[in-house]
Amino acid sequence: MSETYVKRLSTILLDAITDKDPRVQEQVCGALCTLGESQPAEVLSACEEHLRLHEKLAHPYRTMVLRAMETVVSNHIGELDKDMARAIILLASNEMTKVKELVSDWQQAASSVLVAVGRRFISSVMEELLSKFQPGLLPHPCTVHTLASLSISNVFGMVPFLTSILSTMLPMLGAAKHDSMKVVFCCALQRFSESTLEYLANLDQAPDPTVRKDAFASDIFGAYDILFHQWLQSREAKLRLAVVEALGPMSHLLPSEKLEEQLPKLLPGVLTLYKKHAETVHVSKSLGQILEAAVSVGSRTLDIQLDSLLAALHAQICVPIESSSPLVTSNRKEVLRCFTVLACCSPDRLLAFLLPKLDTSNERTRVGTLQVLRHVINAAAAQMAVKKPFILSSMKLPLLDTNNKVKRAVVQVVSAMAHHGYLEQPGGKAMVEYVVQQCALPPEAEPQKPGADSEALAADSVRAISVSTLYLVSTTVDRMDEVLWPYLLEFLVPVRFTGALSPLCRSLVHLAQKRQEAGAHAPLIQYNGNVHLPSPYAITTRLLAVSSNPYVGDGRGAASLRLLSVLHQDIHPALGQRWATAIPLLLEHLEEYSEETLSQKEWEEKLLMFLRDSLAVVSDNTWVCQLTLEMCKQLPDYNGTPLEKNFLYKCVGTTLGAASSKEVVRKHLQELLETARYQEEREREGLACCFGICATSHLDDTLAQLEDFVKSDVLRKSAGIFNIFKDRSESEADKVRSALILCYGHVAARAPCELLLARVEADVFRNMSQCFSTKDLALRLSLVQSVCMATQAICSSAHGGSFHLSRKAELVAQMVEFIKAEPPDSLRTPIRKKAMLACTYLVTLEPALEEQVQADLIHSCLHSVMAMLPEPEEGDSHQESLYLDTMQALKDLLTSLLQRNMTPQGLQVMVEHLSPWIKSPRGHERVRALGLSACLLQFFLEHLQISALVPFHNLGLLVGLFSPRCADLWPATRREAVSCVHSLLYLQLGYEGFSRDYRDDVAEQLLSLKDGLAHPDPTILFHTCHSIAQIIAKRLPPDQLISLLLTLFEGLGDPDKNCSRAATVMINCLLKERGSMLQEKVPEIVSVLRSKLQETREEHVLQAAQHSVFVLATHHCATVVSSLLGSPLPFDSHTCTLWRALALEPGLAAQVLGLLLEKISRDVPFKESRAFLLSSTPDRVATLLPLAATCALHEVASAPASGPAVLELYPQLFAALLLRVSCTMGVQPPRHLQAKERRSASSGLASRSLEPCSSAVDALQAVLVRGGNEDVVQHMELDGGWQLLKTSAGHEEGVTRLASAMAKFAGPRLPLVMKVLFATQSSVYEVQRVTSTAFLAELLSSNVVNDLMLLESLLDNLTARQKDTSARVRRLVLRGLANVASGSPEKVQTHSPQLLTAMISGLDDGDDPHSLVALEAMVGLARLLDLVDTWDLRAVLLHIAVRIRPFFDSERMEFRSASIRLFGHLNKACRGDCEDVFLEQVVGGLAPLLLHLQDPQAPVVAACRFALRMCGPNLECEELAAVFQKHLQEGHGLHFGEFLNTTCKHLMRHFPDLLGRLLSTSLFYFKSSWEDVRAAAPMLTGFLVLHVEAEQLPQVDLEQLLAALQLLLKDPAPEVRAKAAETLGRLVKFA
Repeated sequence: MSETYVKRLSTILLDAITDKDPRVQEQVCGALCTLGESQPAEVLSACEEHLRLHEKLAHPYRTMVLRAMETVVSNHIGELDKDMARAIILLASNEMTKVKELVSDWQQAASSVLVAVGRRFISSVMEELLSKFQPGLLPHPCTVHTLASLSISNVFGMVPFLTSILSTMLPMLGAAKHDSMKVVFCCALQRFSESTLEYLANLDQAPDPTVRKDAFASDIFGAYDILFHQWLQSREAKLRLAVVEALGPMSHLLPSEKLEEQLPKLLPGVLTLYKKHAETVHVSKSLGQILEAAVSVGSRTLDIQLDSLLAALHAQICVPIESSSPLVTSNRKEVLRCFTVLACCSPDRLLAFLLPKLDTSNERTRVGTLQVLRHVINAAAAQMAVKKPFILSSMKLPLLDTNNKVKRAVVQVVSAMAHHGYLEQPGGKAMVEYVVQQCALPPEAEPQKPGADSEALAADSVRAISVSTLYLVSTTVDRMDEVLWPYLLEFLVPVRFTGALSPLCRSLVHLAQKRQEAGAHAPLIQYNGNVHLPSPYAITTRLLAVSSNPYVGDGRGAASLRLLSVLHQDIHPALGQRWATAIPLLLEHLEEYSEETLSQKEWEEKLLMFLRDSLAVVSDNTWVCQLTLEMCKQLPDYNGTPLEKNFLYKCVGTTLGAASSKEVVRKHLQELLETARYQEEREREGLACCFGICATSHLDDTLAQLEDFVKSDVLRKSAGIFNIFKDRSESEADKVRSALILCYGHVAARAPCELLLARVEADVFRNMSQCFSTKDLALRLSLVQSVCMATQAICSSAHGGSFHLSRKAELVAQMVEFIKAEPPDSLRTPIRKKAMLACTYLVTLEPALEEQVQADLIHSCLHSVMAMLPEPEEGDSHQESLYLDTMQALKDLLTSLLQRNMTPQGLQVMVEHLSPWIKSPRGHERVRALGLSACLLQFFLEHLQISALVPFHNLGLLVGLFSPRCADLWPATRREAVSCVHSLLYLQLGYEGFSRDYRDDVAEQLLSLKDGLAHPDPTILFHTCHSIAQIIAKRLPPDQLISLLLTLFEGLGDPDKNCSRAATVMINCLLKERGSMLQEKVPEIVSVLRSKLQETREEHVLQAAQHSVFVLATHHCATVVSSLLGSPLPFDSHTCTLWRALALEPGLAAQVLGLLLEKISRDVPFKESRAFLLSSTPDRVATLLPLAATCALHEVASAPASGPAVLELYPQLFAALLLRVSCTMGVQPPRHLQAKERRSASSGLASRSLEPCSSAVDALQAVLVRGGNEDVVQHMELDGGWQLLKTSAGHEEGVTRLASAMAKFAGPRLPLVMKVLFATQSSVYEVQRVTSTAFLAELLSSNVVNDLMLLESLLDNLTARQKDTSARVRRLVLRGLANVASGSPEKVQTHSPQLLTAMISGLDDGDDPHSLVALEAMVGLARLLDLVDTWDLRAVLLHIAVRIRPFFDSERMEFRSASIRLFGHLNKACRGDCEDVFLEQVVGGLAPLLLHLQDPQAPVVAACRFALRMCGPNLECEELAAVFQKHLQEGHGLHFGEFLNTTCKHLMRHFPDLLGRLLSTSLFYFKSSWEDVRAAAPMLTGFLVLHVEAEQLPQVDLEQLLAALQLLLKDPAPEVRAKAAETLGRLVKFA
């Protein structure tokens, strides 16, 4: 029985092997292999029979069957009996040789079967093969190929046959005519030779240890003779390569004398192939084997052939390597292997050949030679050991080569030399120096050309390799310590090695630490007369200088400091303890920052402090002088690095300051002045810093040296301080002057204060003044900077306040000239900033400036700064910083001038200067002017001192100037204006006698209004201005009121419309608040107002007329409303303004809103009419009066003052407008408005669109905002709810989102709103009933209805609506009832009978299989089940389960998802304690749920995951429940096959009786319309069968299952066919 069954399965699968899809073919093949795992003999028999009976089966399908057979044979070779093996051998032999033509895949598969069988049945296979390998007849190529493969796969079994095979084959070689056959013979000879060599190498394990090489020699030589002398000459490249591949291993089997005899021909013959083939790896490999064979027999022929061998091999190594070509790389390895063989046998001749090649200038030759040299140094170290001096001397020319490829190769050779002791020889240091030179290469200097020869890979660059090599050699090669130390120190100071400093320092630190560990406290550097080693002073100077730019060069700052720390004993014995704490702190600072974040100034100061501390610790004048001398000596070395040279100048100044010898100081200062490169700006700065630092300790000597430098030339030239430079170009002279002026400035800035005052005019300003007439920009900058530094130093001295500067007026005038000379529209240099700073300090000195001079100074500075273009963009940080510094300098100057006249008049003078800029039409000028004004007022207030009560007579004028600016277009101007008004009010309080620390509550309110000024909304902005005016009105003295009003009236004509509006607001506020005081001035005020209204038609000026409308409406509200409603639609802006005016008083606003509600509700919302007589459906056109009332309501509710009125009528307004929205969806405007809109469009005039639904939504939004529910509006806006509300498709969702927002943000409003909406149940308009039901239903999802005790009434109202004729209403009722689970879960049990009854009724609603009411009922039940009373649920559990089961396979995704998820909730509600009748439903649902895990829709898959997790506990199988929990978590990936396999294993272990039922359900899904589900069904079947016990198999209708699977094998989907084939393989279980 079982044999027939397995054969039947195999037959079914074999019939399916012809499937067109490769994946199915592979799966069929896999299924056959699976069957073969259980019944190998039967499967092999079926395959053999199938191939034998189907002679016409195409060879691709025969190939698949043979591959399956090979797999089965390979895995079960031990289970085959001889008969089966014989049958397979005959079949495979026949398949392999059936056709003479070569069909590679088919014949290869048959050959592989024979090789697999031959691993055990070698004799039988050989018997069959040898029967087709007869003397005198050419065998089939595959027969020879199979023999070759067997010799490799079964060496010990095959080699004993080789003598007879070779003797038979040898005559065949001559008979082979076709190249393809010759290739096969060559491959066979290669394999035979390789297997023979392996056999001979493992004779101790061989079955016949008597086998000797001699047994094969004659046959191999015979074959060699034909291959070499005949076939190698073929024109066919493939044959030649096959020959040469065979000759390699064959050469080891040739007799020694024959090999020696053939070598003179063999070697040239093989070498010739290099010229004939592009891919030469096989030639090189064979050549290496021949050379090894020749060396093993001690051949002398090699000496004769050596030159040609070396030349050919060298040519191969010089071929340019392609990194992407593995064949070229492999060839290089084989060629180098050949060189290794030759190096071991003829080292002298090899070097004699190689080393002269290094002298060539050809890049490829030199690189190739260096690579060979590196290889033999490593691979033939013993033979090369005595040649070290010879090899080293030959490297001279390569060391001079500038080609990067050569450099890289040289560095690699040096690395090899280091590991083998070459660098300890004479000439070795030159190699080290070469590596250091390459480490110093700048990265940008290496070429980055694209193409085949590109060297763009940074990791492979010369510098990167050199750095790596230097460090590795320093740290890993112990014998190199004596070579590198202290030799590497010689490279620290020379500038050309700057780029190598980081790797040098790292290596030196490592070497020094090793020596410290070995030699305790002994000095590390032993000079012993070595003049090349740098002195301690040179080392200190160099490492300190490069540390100033710490992150360049791979972080050389940290590396240099670490080396300094290690060498402290050699620098100076006293430094060890101090440096042990100081240097780690410096390194820690570098680690905290990066190149972008490090403050260069702060870092340099830390280094200078480190230097000062070190000098103090040493405290040795001789040492300090030597260090100074070395620093001055190294200065020229840094001409190319200005930053480091600048720092070194500061170091020189620091060391000179520590020197005690005046002669040394004077001498070095003189040398610095004579040798400085004045054309370089950074050098001028560095020189000046040096002099300044030195002056801290040697002021007199520094000034004297500066004076001497000038006077020494004055003696030889004509009079005049700087005439010594007349013989130079004027530009060069200006640069020297600039440097000397800077020196004076820095000297003044750093000089001791007590010494400076006596010298500043005679020695500093006198020399500066002679350069004031210059036009050179750099010199001007130096002058203003130096004047600034000098005057700042004077002011900061203890006696600066009483110091009388006679040159003050001259200096101020000169600074003003410099300021005027700057371009007024741009900021390019810091001249104006520094000049203003200098003036700031000068103003504080005596004598005081004349009034006109002061006015000229203020005017010039304001004109120079205020007119500049707006602030630079954030991207230019330097320009932005310069702008901010310049503005700060101007503020400081103006405050210092104000400080000289702290009176209202002095303040007025300052404001008058600023007034034109305050009113400027350019925003950036106004911002700056207001900022300066605020700063001056704050300064005036802080320094206010009043001895007697006097009036602040110009308060009104100043407040009138600044207050309208609170509404400036620029937010920054507004903030500054408020600050000005705030300061003015406090100034008034000060003049009234209040103390400076008094805080007025009213004035302080101004500061809290600043946030309102930042708001872009004009309403908020002008409301804030109104508040500001109220504050001003409360604190303004009566005598100042009229001057303030007159100033504000002038502000109505301000070109900035915002400021003009602000003036209007403030005028109205002042008139309201203080009008009672202006009885006598009323005619004047009215006159001014009338003139202003005549001048402008601006709307903000006309707004004053709103008051008249307001008064009129208080007497005749209904008439005003009716009149305004008669205005043409859409309302124009003036009409809208008048509507909003009616909201100014709450009582009036309530009357207006009530009238408008009545107008909206009285008339029908629309009328139906046909635009065309034949149109099928009538158009809905809005009625005019409700539409106008809706628009008017929107305008009234938009007014902020309408808030109280809106709150009073909130429920009615909300309900009416919501229902208005619902019944105007799709409604068109009245006909005449449509015509009007078309005329506007045709004439090109802009007209406000009047869409009825949108106008209702706008009104509703306005009511919500005014009712304090702006959160609702914003939430709806962000959620897209308003747009949904206006469309038929999205209206329900829009209402739902509105209800949710109301429940969240407006809960207290709901009781009255609901009361109004309850009354809509009987509305004649279905859409209104839908809207109200949707709103009420959504409220139940919030707990607010429970908190407000509205739940019962709401449930009753909705339940009553369940009988509504509209299915939409009934569906929304169910949604609302289900929402109780979200809003009031604790109340579900109380109302569970009512809720369950409603839901079950919904399940049975209508006969439509796609009833949306039923869908809503399923979704609702899923939400409620976890919360309803258990006993109530048990009564309906089975009914629900039965009712929803048909929906599992619904065509609509929503129904599948909802029903399956509800099924999961039903299981969850049982909590593992379900009745048997329900357990039947659970079991019945298992298979559908498992299969729908492959549903094409993600929501269905998610529902299945949930349902299965819930089913687990009810199945009373912990293992199965654990599997569901582990694999089916939401958000986790699912390997379906693995999961299904595990599930089926537990099902069959615990519920074996379910097999038949599960398989029956699975068979139903074989016909599923979804491809993935159809593919999953046979998978489920297969896994169930895989894990079932044998005694349960009778449950299966095997015939039915096989028939179904056979049908699936013809399914149109390849994936389904593949799974069917896989399952068929598993049915072996039934065998």
